[in-house]
Formats: sequence, C-alpha cells, structure tokens
Amino acid sequence: MTVKSARDARTLAPVGVFDSGVGGLTVLRALTAALPDEDFLYLGDTARLPYGTKSPESIRRYALQAAALLRERGVKCLVVACTTASAVALDDLAAELAPVPVLGVVEPGAAAACVATRSGNIAVVATESTVRGGAYQAAIRRRRPQAQVTARACPLFVALAEEGWTDGPVVEAVVHRYLDDLFAGDAPHPDTLVLGCTHFPVLSAAIRRVLGAQVAIVDSAETTAAALAVVLDQAGLRRPADQPGGRIGLLATDSAERFARVGGIFLGRPLQPADVEVVDL
Repeated sequence: MTVKSARDARTLAPVGVFDSGVGGLTVLRALTAALPDEDFLYLGDTARLPYGTKSPESIRRYALQAAALLRERGVKCLVVACTTASAVALDDLAAELAPVPVLGVVEPGAAAACVATRSGNIAVVATESTVRGGAYQAAIRRRRPQAQVTARACPLFVALAEEGWTDGPVVEAVVHRYLDDLFAGDAPHPDTLVLGCTHFPVLSAAIRRVLGAQVAIVDSAETTAAALAVVLDQAGLRRPADQPGGRIGLLATDSAERFARVGGIFLGRPLQPADVEVVDL
C-alpha cells in the first residue's frame, strides 16, 4: 500500500470518543451534528465511573486502557470527552497514541468561557479531580490573565445525571446547595458558569432556572466539535465528501441495558441495549 493510499484509508476510519460513562454522549451529540459525514466509535467506561473521585494514577491508567482499545479498533483521532481524564491524562494519552491526534474538552471550554464573560469573573463546576488539578483555572488564565476564576466540585451532579434525574425539585435543590453562595447576594458574582464535566449539560435547564438568564452557561461540547474539525483538516484526516459515513458505534464496560436507558437522555435519541457492545478493559 502506498503512502497516499494508506492516508486515504485512514480518512475513512472512525473518530474515537472516550468518557468515563454516558456523559460524553453530550459531546458525541455535538460532534455528529457538526461532522455528520464522519463515523464515530464511543467508549464509556461505565464499570469504573465516576473518574472524578479517583486518584490521578488510577485515572491515567483507566484512560490509557480505554485509549488502547480504541486504537486497536482503528480510530484515526481520539476525543477525550471525559473532562477529568482531559485534565489529568491528556499529555499521557497524546504521547501513547502518537501519531494519532488527541483532543480534550478543557481547552475548548476555557476558550468559550473567555469569549462569553463580560466581567472576567468566571465559575467552573466540575468533578473533584478536575477542580483539584486546576486545569480549567489554568487554561482560562492563560487566555485571560486577569480573570477571577472560582472552581467548585459538584459530585452529586454526576450521580443525578447517571440516574437520569435531570430536572425537578430534587435537582434544583442540589443546584441551590452547590451554587447559592457563589451567585446569590449583593457581592459581585460570576457572570459565566462553565459546565466543566460532560455529565452536567443534561442538568442545564435546572441550573438555568436557579441562576437566571443573566449568567452565561458554557458547555464545551460545541466548541470541542469545532476544534475537532480543525484537527481533522490539519492532519488531512477529514472523511471525503464523496464517501459519507455517519455511523455510530457504542461500547461500554458494563450493562448495555443501563447504558441504553440513561445514554439516550445524553445523546438525544432512544437507544436499545442491542445498540451497545459490552467490552472488557
């Protein structure tokens, strides 16, 4: 096979998308909307979620194992839809998978926050590991050094999302408990909230009702989709227009039934257990 024919074959390969569970399906939803001709292969490590409470060493090990499986399946690019893995393990993943391009969600989300804010006062809600590691704070301040960034761990948001509890009094009560002291009162408060975990966008309606219309809510999914298009073009890996794909493969490490039941909420369309292949890492 010539170099050109090998490159042409690579353009037809799927884009890999990895998350600790079903939350990354919010990113996949944006990716498929922005790049409808591409094939995608999604892996949710549902047997070991949540990653946000794990040690950095465990997160790196799990992420590398997931990436290795997707590489074996022949993906041409990897989108790390798990914010925790993006914050903790992105450099390790890029080194391990080279020359396969690796894209995380933190940098696109930080860029979107810097565009959205008027005052430079930005709040980030994320998992414990993401907050502790400071990835969003650092990425925002690289772009806007004078920004005031407050980060808060909201682990119950992940649990609510994974259970499919996305709206209603219970969800709003949890939002109040986490965010009232940041956004209530007369003191200057953030004008922008970054949903720094891919599970959180399904709670955005409840978060919006609690915070009101004056706070910009940033979801990194759409900006990640735009960044993926740039990566594919720069690497010469965009699927040819005369060979459209649009197929989606779904992998999980535990319970196809539960993945389908909850995952449909995140992906925005019904899923059946038969749509999901269970794999072992």
